[in-house]
Amino acid sequence: MVAGETSMTLALADSLFLSISPDAARTKVILFLAVSMAPFAIVAPFVGPLVDRMRGGQRMVVLLVAVLRALVLIGMMQSLDSLTLFPLAFASLVLAKTYSIAKSSLVPSTVTGSDGLVEANSKLGQIAGITGFIVVIPVGLLQLISSRAALGFGVIAFLAAALNANRLPKIVVAATPADALETEELHSASVVAAANAMRVLRGIVGFMFFHLAFWLRREIAGTAWFGLAIGLSGLATLGANFAGPFLRKKMRVETMILLSLVSVGLVGIGTAWYGRITGGILLAAVVNAAAAIGRLAFEATVQSGAPDANRGRAFSRFETQNQMAWVAGGLVPVIFTPSGWVGFAVVGVVGVAGAVMYARMGGMSTGFRGGRATNREHRSR
Repeated sequence: MVAGETSMTLALADSLFLSISPDAARTKVILFLAVSMAPFAIVAPFVGPLVDRMRGGQRMVVLLVAVLRALVLIGMMQSLDSLTLFPLAFASLVLAKTYSIAKSSLVPSTVTGSDGLVEANSKLGQIAGITGFIVVIPVGLLQLISSRAALGFGVIAFLAAALNANRLPKIVVAATPADALETEELHSASVVAAANAMRVLRGIVGFMFFHLAFWLRREIAGTAWFGLAIGLSGLATLGANFAGPFLRKKMRVETMILLSLVSVGLVGIGTAWYGRITGGILLAAVVNAAAAIGRLAFEATVQSGAPDANRGRAFSRFETQNQMAWVAGGLVPVIFTPSGWVGFAVVGVVGVAGAVMYARMGGMSTGFRGGRATNREHRSR
């Protein structure tokens, strides 16, 4: 999946998608971002539980997404000089977010132990980051030939992902609806505070992506600067996935979440004062690294705060909410088109506000380092 995603990103770098006027692009981005929220806000709450109850349901979703993304890239190969590229690009966006939700359901069901999910997602993040950077070389060479050649590489990558999806286990993520104990645990102060903090971080990630995309288009070599921002953000995310498990051993997970928000806030305010392109690129890297650290800490919070919950179902729902936050965050800079320093200030203020909200909601009230006995175990004693 990562190889296909990288191929599409590089192939579109010089396409109509980034070369038409900013005003025309902005209108289409607003429309399709708004439309892309529908699957997460409307379809997921109804279809998600049904898929979870099917044996191999989420595996089927992963396979279907891979095949559809390959078909979308084939369509892009025929539409690089057409406005049809926009709906295809956003169809790919929705499919990418759908895959993230399916993965959030599958991974918890395949690991055991109190630290298994954190370690698994950390390793998946590391593999994804390394794969992305390795694939850049052959795709970059193909891009020199033509964008269609680069997209063709992506088609092969997604079809390979579909074949590998057949190797995923045929599991039932959640055979029964959530009971009262699971609902109670998932609404505990620590879990709710961490979930809200995670949505803030993901919203900021979406905001920064589209803020930089449109702001840098007004600058000289804007596309090159944006490519650099994506590259450094990928490196930052990779580094965060390596550092996350180590940090968790050295500090409370609540501290990890709080530091993620505070770092985004302070760097955002500092970048607003600095106001230059290099500062914006650095801020994007910090934001993505903070979101990666925050995610690992959030997963540990849910594991400890809601040990009786079905993790596949719970993380699928949380990831759906996070994807909606990403889309909502992305809509803001596209609609209001703030100048560079104003957008950075918004990131800083939201980061600081998120940190204050997290502390006040009870995120720092009870600390832990590892797992604990489940409430069901306590009640049976």
